Amino acid sequence: MSGLTSDTPVPTGVVVHAVSRVLELQYANGVSYRVPFELLRVYSPSAEVRGHGPGQETLQTGKRNVTITALEGVGNYALQPTFSDGHSTGIYSWDVLWDLATRQDELWREYLDTLAAAGVDRDAPMPAAAAPHGHGHCH
Repeated sequence: MSGLTSDTPVPTGVVVHAVSRVLELQYANGVSYRVPFELLRVYSPSAEVRGHGPGQETLQTGKRNVTITALEGVGNYALQPTFSDGHSTGIYSWDVLWDLATRQDELWREYLDTLAAAGVDRDAPMPAAAAPHGHGHCH
């Protein structure tokens, strides 16, 4: 995980828009980005989504209507949202949020391409999570 670089802007305001399902990130230069909850959710930096290395990602589906039910700050470097599907292990550093905000068109295409390549429908329900091998979170 890369730490914060000094040139990553830190949002001056963060607004959860529950109805339109976007997280608004406001920056000091007056620019604000609206990142859809679905994008945040499918690109969650958590181990359960990202896996432990390339090719181990778990393709997320059925997240079009996911909402953020709680949002907590983690130190001064990240946000930890709780999603309506119960997912709450993603720690979104300012780097990750900036990346999602500024590259969202590209990331959407990547996500949709991945779905197509896997022959999976975007709205398919997620298969029930397999029992994890052993307990304990990886940090």
